[in-house]
This record gives sequence, structure tokens and C-alpha cells, in this order.
Amino acid sequence: MLSRTLPARPSLADAVLLGHTEQGREWPLLVWVPGPGVRMVSSAVLGGGIGERGWVVNAQVPPGYDRLDPVAHLRELAAGAGLPGPGVGLMTAASVADRRHAVDGGAHAVVTAGIGVRGWAAAPGVGGVAVPHPGTINIIVSLPVPLTDAALVNAVATATEAKTQALVELGADASGTPTDAVCVAAPSPAGPAAEPFAGPRSLWGARLARAVHRATRKACAGLLAAERTGPAA
Repeated sequence: MLSRTLPARPSLADAVLLGHTEQGREWPLLVWVPGPGVRMVSSAVLGGGIGERGWVVNAQVPPGYDRLDPVAHLRELAAGAGLPGPGVGLMTAASVADRRHAVDGGAHAVVTAGIGVRGWAAAPGVGGVAVPHPGTINIIVSLPVPLTDAALVNAVATATEAKTQALVELGADASGTPTDAVCVAAPSPAGPAAEPFAGPRSLWGARLARAVHRATRKACAGLLAAERTGPAA
């Protein structure tokens, strides 16, 4: 992957698909550069938490990915794509090229999904260290209005609820996968006018939920249908 400087693309719908090499093969790298003045909240391994971020990458890696330095790896990929400064890096072995996009009243959502390893959050047994594998649903959301810190956290919860609703409606019998990640982006507040709520019955939370729900359904429906059909005879 050649180093370059990517132009800002404020709309999440304009995220670009690049490539990177891992284990001797080319893999997709989804890149979104919204431009300056954007705050993000994320559970991603790189750039997680709340703060101003200049870009998001969602990197597809091989099944059985065994590197023990995913943060350093994602930074290498971002540098190779010409992405300076802080950003958010997500990783998955699911198909990034098969991303699904949905929009509702200005709220955008992009979802990449692999559901081969899934289950309910409150499952019995002891947890372990999460590693990237095909069972990953990555959600990236963009809102056009600033949110308070509390509303950013609320938006993550709303996106997760909408994802789970889509899975249940599709008959997945799961709340998600062990390695799901979320990133919500919104303009940085310039004054006291930031939205204080992003729950599913607030104006922007409802729009976010519908966008995530639709994108998740589109991303997962074919995977579940293929599971039920099985390999062709």
C-alpha cells in the first residue's frame, strides 16, 4: 500500500476501500477521513475512548490472524494510507469489501459483519482475551450534530441495542459476537448546544438506531441464509 494523503470525505457514505498486504495476500482496508473538528467515541483497539479523531480505518485481516501487536499494526496501516494524527482503528477477519451502508435523517451507519462465532453477552463461563476472527460485527456511525460526552456513550449503547435487535429479528439467537466494536463520530461542540441525549427515543438516537438496524440486517441476512442453506449439493 503506497503512502498518500487522502482528501477529507465528510460523508461516511464516501469511505474508500484501499488495500494492504498480510501473509503474502492483499486484504481490503476501509478508510474514512471526515476532516477536522470531529469527536469520536469508540471501543476500538486503536483510538478507543472519547476524543477528536481525524480518521477511521476498518482493516480486514486473514482468518487465524496471529500478530500480538494489533495496535502497532493498525498504526502501520494508517501511516501507509497517509493518515496523520490520531484516529480510530478497527480490525476484523470478516469481509470489509461487503460493507453495508444505511442512512436515516442524516444519521449514517456502515457495518461489516462476520457471525460465524456469536452468542449472548451474559453467557456462563469465564471470559478470555478477545482476538480478531470472522465472528466480528464492526459498526461505524456518523451524526451531523455535536453530542455531549454522556450522549456519545449513550449513542454506543443505542447502536449496540439496534445491532442486537437486527440479529434477533433475523433469527441469529445471539446478542452479538465476542469481538464486536463500535465507533460513533459527531462534530466537536463549539458551544453549549451539544445534544444531551442519544437514547433510542431521542431524535438523533432514534435515527442512529434505525440506520444501524438496517445496515446490520443487510450485512447479516445473507450470512445467516447461507448458514441455513449449507453448501450446495
